[in-house]
Amino acid sequence: MAFGLQRAELVEWKKRVAAGEIAYMTHYWLEARWPDSTTVTKVGCADLGKLSRWCRSNGLNPEYIHARDDYPHYDLIGSKQREILAREGLWEQIERFGL
Repeated sequence: MAFGLQRAELVEWKKRVAAGEIAYMTHYWLEARWPDSTTVTKVGCADLGKLSRWCRSNGLNPEYIHARDDYPHYDLIGSKQREILAREGLWEQIERFGL
């Protein structure tokens, strides 16, 4: 279940993903498989080759890309989530979600 996200943020993320950009969107999230994680960052890009290269350059396995809809994305959770957000300078997301 996702929450803590405004509709305008989702619309902007989808627009950037569809345009072939690497786009980041963090929100609160509850998932029984990861009880210690309360947020997820969806890193999306409609260009699957570009998203796969992004995954590999960040030490992530592109096999875990969710490509089942119009907005392919990789779910970042845990310490890797904060590490990548910090490297990308996305401090607003880090501060807003207490990462």
